[in-house]
Amino acid sequence: MIGPLWRATQIAAHRTAIACGDVELTYAQTWERCSRLVGALRALGMNPGDRIGIVGANCHRYVELYQAVPGGAMALVPLNQRHTDAELNYALADSQTRVLFTNRVIDGLPSCVEHVIDLEDGYEKLLCEAEPGDFPDDLLDTTIAGLFYTGGTTGASKGVMLTHRNLIANALHFQAFYSFRPEMCWLIAAPLFHAAGSIAVLPTVWAGGRQVVLPAFDAAHALDLIERHGVTGTLLVPTMLAALNEEQLARQRDAISLKAIFHGGSPVATETLRRAHTAFPTTELLEMYGATETAPIATTFPHEEECLDSPRARSCGQPAVGVEIRILGTDGIELPVGEVGEVAIRGDNVMIGYWNKPEQTAAALVDGWYHSGDLGYLDDEGYVYLVDRAKDMIVSGGENVYSVEVEDVLYRHPAVLEAAVFGVPDPHWGEAVFAVVIPRTEVSERELIDHCRAAIAAYKVPKQIELRTDPLPKSGAGKVLKRELREPYWSGSESRVGGS
Repeated sequence: MIGPLWRATQIAAHRTAIACGDVELTYAQTWERCSRLVGALRALGMNPGDRIGIVGANCHRYVELYQAVPGGAMALVPLNQRHTDAELNYALADSQTRVLFTNRVIDGLPSCVEHVIDLEDGYEKLLCEAEPGDFPDDLLDTTIAGLFYTGGTTGASKGVMLTHRNLIANALHFQAFYSFRPEMCWLIAAPLFHAAGSIAVLPTVWAGGRQVVLPAFDAAHALDLIERHGVTGTLLVPTMLAALNEEQLARQRDAISLKAIFHGGSPVATETLRRAHTAFPTTELLEMYGATETAPIATTFPHEEECLDSPRARSCGQPAVGVEIRILGTDGIELPVGEVGEVAIRGDNVMIGYWNKPEQTAAALVDGWYHSGDLGYLDDEGYVYLVDRAKDMIVSGGENVYSVEVEDVLYRHPAVLEAAVFGVPDPHWGEAVFAVVIPRTEVSERELIDHCRAAIAAYKVPKQIELRTDPLPKSGAGKVLKRELREPYWSGSESRVGGS
């Protein structure tokens, strides 16, 4: 994990490594700070394998922790700062975190947390008083680099164990997909506790490129940073991409430097990609599909903007270099081309399991394959098409309805800004298709239902569409929380367990 930073220090010692607000640090300065961080943690009594937690907004210190803690043979535990104290304390106790870096007061910290260090002044004081520490050069690639906790929207969150091999493999897969060069200027826009935020840290550092930190996502601030720093690449989840499109179309910035916008984290509507191509006509659009459990890259799809009018626009790409994908039936047997089943993934990027959860690990990892819980199919050229999360599929009158397909149709209506589709109880059909829509301009429920009826089969058309003015509920990583939308309708019902 420290290898990329060591290389950057050799080839680009005095080049800017990171810009965060008014702070700019070279690679030489970053190496010195990471070395002092390791020395400070050892002075606090931390041993190889100990867990070091962080709860906070994106900042250059977060990027230092991301590199130095695993490089010092410890394991990083980055946690969602939007989680409640109870959720954070569960993860801290489950991981037995000994040191916590945070700028938030968390009540009821578990006894395993021996040191709480302020992520700003306390962090700087710690580094100032520390002696530089050495990075071990005999780290095994099977050593755990971090515990990355899943959202926990369907129960207690799980600590995904990612090793040095997993993270380095993912960085190599990314570099095989897209050329990281010294000229790269990457905007860290998604939260760093999420794979979408940390995905380019290692490949950018390896190339000796620059990183610019956005503390919390704001479309206007993101565009200002793109213009000011000459940002060349970034990764956004679909809700962030949609917001960036709206801001650029309303108040245009000079974004000519932006060579690539990657997106991932959840399925994207084709209409969102169309608007992105309108807002950023000279920028390449690239999709990556994966999960925290795959570190995260499983598939890649370059130049989506060239395929927006073809059926392939609904694909999330082909397996990344170094990754294998199969589509499995309920019996675990591989399905032929075109048949829908569960997406299974294999590669050096796949996690070694869930921390302290052997039963969930055994269910997710079967014969070296990660069972994703996503439903999809392959075409005859290996392109993967996701149709839904298994938990989000709606069964109405015995017919399978994939919420992603219905959402994509809704997004084609020019009045739709945000849309979420899910199933609600129905005495006749078992489940009925229901949609929540946030409009950008005035529109009626009837108009949207008619719009859907013209594009998809009658059984897929929402029986009801609720128009709201407030944004859809989202996780700290920007994913729409369908469980929160579904819960009021299923409260007291025993016929379904809500998904994320």
